[in-house]
Amino acid sequence: MEPAGRLVEPAGRLGEPAGRLVEPAHFDVAQVLAALAGRARSGVLALVLVPAGIGLAAGGASYALVGEPVALVAELEAALDPRWVWWDARATLTPLVAGGIRLRACWDVAAVHRLLHGGRRGDAGSAWAAAFGLSEPAEPSAVLDLLDLASSTGAGPVGEGGQLSREWVGPWAEPTVGRAAQWALLCLQVQQRQQAALAGLPDGRAAPTGVPLAVLTAWSESGAALLGVELAADGLPLDRSALSALLVELIGPPDEESVARARRDAAVMAHFPDTRFDLRNPLQVRELLVGLGFDVPDTRSWRLEPFRATSPAVDALLRWRKVERVATTYGWSWLARHVGGDDRLRGEWVSADGGGGRMTASAGLHNLPADLRVAVAARSGWALVRADLGQVEPRVLAAISGDVGLAEAGREDDMYSPVALALGVDRPTAKVAVLAAMYGQTSGPAGEALKRMDRAYPVAMAFLRAAEESGRGRRDLRTWGGRRIRLDFEGDPGGRGRYARNATVQGAAAELFKAWAATVRAGLRPLGGQVVLCLHDELLLHVPSAVAGDAAELLLTALEGTAAWWCAGSGVRFVADVSVVQRWSEAKP
Repeated sequence: MEPAGRLVEPAGRLGEPAGRLVEPAHFDVAQVLAALAGRARSGVLALVLVPAGIGLAAGGASYALVGEPVALVAELEAALDPRWVWWDARATLTPLVAGGIRLRACWDVAAVHRLLHGGRRGDAGSAWAAAFGLSEPAEPSAVLDLLDLASSTGAGPVGEGGQLSREWVGPWAEPTVGRAAQWALLCLQVQQRQQAALAGLPDGRAAPTGVPLAVLTAWSESGAALLGVELAADGLPLDRSALSALLVELIGPPDEESVARARRDAAVMAHFPDTRFDLRNPLQVRELLVGLGFDVPDTRSWRLEPFRATSPAVDALLRWRKVERVATTYGWSWLARHVGGDDRLRGEWVSADGGGGRMTASAGLHNLPADLRVAVAARSGWALVRADLGQVEPRVLAAISGDVGLAEAGREDDMYSPVALALGVDRPTAKVAVLAAMYGQTSGPAGEALKRMDRAYPVAMAFLRAAEESGRGRRDLRTWGGRRIRLDFEGDPGGRGRYARNATVQGAAAELFKAWAATVRAGLRPLGGQVVLCLHDELLLHVPSAVAGDAAELLLTALEGTAAWWCAGSGVRFVADVSVVQRWSEAKP
């Protein structure tokens, strides 16, 4: 293989001020590997891509390689199998994934910054300032103003006061390989400080491997960021003809949408005496229902559901809403915008939302109506393998609270059955009690059930109450895996307390899920399959039919292996329903 590029002499040493760049010297990749000789495989290697090549940093030194970035990274991945370190997965990985590169492991500075410090920001300036104990800088702007130019030294990426120079941070930064090398060195500095901060968190837990749990969480959060870029590129496979037929059936052909809409509206309004009301106005709909004797405080579907069996009007309204949602969110324009010529539905993925840390996606990927799931179909010769975690948040509560009794219930396939026995209630009431405890509901039938929860599972309930008090008092929390939950925001103390109560469980569940997803992703590589959807507690894989059984087994063994280090010694067992299907709609509900 021909040498993939050239390198610049080290531009700086870790911990030293960044200086002016050295002019490129002509070396090949073999000399980079020689310079890194003696490093253990899977060691950290910081990476910055520019059009002309890549910047690297490892062992305290930085290197600039000139050449085609995808080829350079592919050669280094094969030779070193590193844990790549970068500022942000989307900026770094998008061209690599487009070039067919699937990297094994990474440390995503942006994702780990959000883990450590909470909030939504993950830009380089914010992560750098947090790592060095500086005040948070202004958010990045697309415009370089006179104040930026006046405060710039022009000598390097670190400006006055230790903050990153906006000449380097913004989109106007000069994309040379020399700058990329120095930028990679700074990225490595932040990574090392982040890792030290995670290892030093109060009440830090160590997994059986001896690695702090928060560091393992950083690895899996970074893996989720990597997976998000791949999900956006690969897309969710659809059967376009089936999807088009469904849309015609539900909302009409694309050239008759307005006629079909008027017909749907008229079918509902026929059940009401006054047809001048707007069905899309909740206040007016409530007036319609009041006129029929339904004095409801609002018109949410879950509130109206109990009345549909006895009221044709309510039934018609709820059926109309179901179709209206498809028409307004998943109609013909949605198909044109988000489904490519290869019949793949694509959206942008975020590895952690601003609250509990769940993965989220655009283009309606996280809220695809059940009626449309029949259109999610495997390609010829391939299969979909779907796994859905069972009762994951109650099991997480049992594990992280240390409640022995609840952990014992969490060993069963159906956790709610032993909880029902302990509470002396039926299973549906037991489920209400557990969910009410996590979500802070105290009124209605939950009240009495919660009293029984206090007697049966005092440790878990004390854990949830402590989280609620932190929320009421605006004191930040950390999840089991180390994510900071910011609680110093305005609002009703009761609402803030309920948010904290749930976020501490939901956040931990999201961390477990992402660790599982990252493990599955790694196991799929030799099988030639893809993760095509991460849906809160559900994974959907697209694999060659010949290895579908192996993929199904992988989902279960990966879950067992992940739980073994994530909640070692808790005794809680995590379970999943796994199905091998051709269409998503065929999977067990």
